Amino acid sequence: MTKTIFEELGGKYERQGDYLIPCIALPAEKEQPIGTWGQRHLDYLKKYRKVTYINLLTSGRLNAYLADIDRQAQERFERLIEGMKQAQGITEQLKVENALEWTGRMNNIRACAREIVGEELIYA
Repeated sequence: MTKTIFEELGGKYERQGDYLIPCIALPAEKEQPIGTWGQRHLDYLKKYRKVTYINLLTSGRLNAYLADIDRQAQERFERLIEGMKQAQGITEQLKVENALEWTGRMNNIRACAREIVGEELIYA
């Protein structure tokens, strides 16, 4: 019996009942921690960019890609918060004098920064 292209390339089959099933395994990938931003992007890829998700998964680059997106998003988020704090004049002095106002303004800044990062990096 002649070898299939899969067998010529080093692939092996395993018999299950009357069928020969190819033994396929994903390439090994270094595990990296993925934070909130990476998880959000992963959900987006699964729902709206299935081909990209499958390509990254089967090539063994998904985890590294998500860790990179997570890192970029977190850095952008922190830069946005600092820039908005300076633009609005939010200081530690305000925190000491009026903690409630400081908290409200910081929550507003974080929400705006979250929206910007989501639009620029996560859901694009």
